[in-house]
Amino acid sequence: MRRFGGSVLRRLFSLGDPRWGQSGSGQGSGQPSGGQSASGQGSEQKPSSGEPDRDPPRQDPPDNGSREPRRPDNRPRSEEPPDLDEVWRDFNRRLSGMFGGKGRQGGGFGGGGRSGGGGGGFKAPNVKTGPAFGFVALGGVLVWLATGFYIVQEGQSSIVLRFGEFRTTTNAGFNWRLPYPFESHEIVNLSQIRQITVGVRGGGATSRSRDSLMLTKDENMVDLQFAVQYRIGNPKDYLFNNVATDDIVAQAAETVMREIVGRSMSDTVLYENKEGIAREALSAIQAIADRYGSGLSIVDVTIQNAQPPEEVQAAFSDAIKAGQDAERLKNEGQAYANDVIPRARGSAERLIQEAEAYRERVIATATGDADRFRKIVVEYNKAPAVTRERMYLEAMQQVFTNVSKVMVDSRSNSNLLYLPLDRLMQQSAASMMGAPGGPMQSPQPASNAPASAATPETPAQQPAVPSPGPSLRDRLRDAR
Repeated sequence: MRRFGGSVLRRLFSLGDPRWGQSGSGQGSGQPSGGQSASGQGSEQKPSSGEPDRDPPRQDPPDNGSREPRRPDNRPRSEEPPDLDEVWRDFNRRLSGMFGGKGRQGGGFGGGGRSGGGGGGFKAPNVKTGPAFGFVALGGVLVWLATGFYIVQEGQSSIVLRFGEFRTTTNAGFNWRLPYPFESHEIVNLSQIRQITVGVRGGGATSRSRDSLMLTKDENMVDLQFAVQYRIGNPKDYLFNNVATDDIVAQAAETVMREIVGRSMSDTVLYENKEGIAREALSAIQAIADRYGSGLSIVDVTIQNAQPPEEVQAAFSDAIKAGQDAERLKNEGQAYANDVIPRARGSAERLIQEAEAYRERVIATATGDADRFRKIVVEYNKAPAVTRERMYLEAMQQVFTNVSKVMVDSRSNSNLLYLPLDRLMQQSAASMMGAPGGPMQSPQPASNAPASAATPETPAQQPAVPSPGPSLRDRLRDAR
C-alpha cells in the first residue's frame, strides 16, 4: 500500500510529466494501446496460430521509437507550451480518481481519443464524492486546530512562542494557541522549591570540598556549609536568560557568603550570628540573580554547619571549654549577687524604717515633754512651793528607782540592821517591771525579821549602818 500510494502521488503531482495540459492526445492512460506489448520494444506480438495479419503493419515515422502524438508538421505535441485550463482539469481528474471517482469514456490525460486497453487512466470527478471530500478536509482542519488546546496546572505558567519568539504568558487553566508549526508553548513549574548545597562534594553530605573553607576578618579559617532554596519567579527570563540555573545560584551564593564572612569575626560566624549572616546572604543573592535577569526567586538560606578546620579542632575545643567555664562562673557570681543584693537592700530598708520610727518616737516624746512643762508652768504660777516639792519628789523617785540604795529611818530604836539584799533586789526589779514610776516600797525594820535568819546558813552579820541623821523630808520641812 505504501509503495502504491507513493507511485500514485508521483503520478498525480509529477510536474515533469509532458502530458500536462495536452488534451488532444490519443492515449487515455499514458500506456500503450491494447494490442501493444508492455515490454517497451515497439513491435507487436503475432498470434501463434500462424495466420497472416489481415492489416499490414503501420509504418511509423523515424522518431527513434517514440509513440508520442505529433502535430501535422511532424513536431511532437509535448513541445508545445501547456494550456493552464487543461492543466487544472487534468489535476482535478487525477485527484477525483484517487478518491474513487468515475471518469468519462476515454478520460485519460488528454481527456479524449480512444480508450486505452489497460484502463489505468484517472477518472473524472464524480459529483456525489465532492461533499464527502469537503467534510473530510474540514474534519482534518478541525483536528489540526484542536491540537492548539492545552491545560496549565495550578502553580504552573506557560510561555507561548510564535516561530520560536516570545509572544505571551498564560496562567493556570484551559488555554489555546495557534497549532504547530505556527506556535508552541513551554510549561514552567512556579511552585517547585529547588535546593543546592554549597561546601559539600557530590559524594555525600559528610564530604567537604575546598569551597567550604572561608577566611574571616580576624584571619581565621572556618569550614562553612550552607544550603540555598529557590524557585522560578519570572518564567520568561528563566527560559530565555538561563543555561544552568544551579550553577548560577551556586556561584552567586558562594561569592556573597565569602564577602560576608570576610568582613565578620570568626566567633560571630561560628557561634554568635549565624541567622543574621543567612538573612544578609539571602538579600545579596537575590540582588545578584535580579541583576543577571535569571528570573529566579531566592526563598531561604540556611547555614547547615560552621566549624573550624580539622587541623585546629582540638585547640578550638579547648577554647570553647574555657569559654563555657567562664560563662558558668559568671552565672554563679550573678546568682550570688542576686541573693546578697536583695538581702542587703532589705536590711537597709529595715534600718531606714527603724530610724524613721525612732525619729517619730523622739519627736513625740519631746512634744509630750514640752506640753507637760507648759502645763507645769501654769500650775507653778499658781502654787510654786507645792509644784517644786512635787517635782523634787518625782525626780528622786526616778533616780532612786534605778540604784541599789536603801533608806533607813534613823529614828528607829534598833541600831542593828539586817539587810536581805537579794530579796530587796528582786522586789525592786519586780516593782520596776510591774509598775514603773510607782511608789517605792520601804523595807521592813530589822527587828521584825524572823528568828530563823540567825541560823548558821544565813550570811554573817553586817556592821550597823550609821545613822544618816535627820531625813530629807524633815530638813525640807524645817526649811519651810
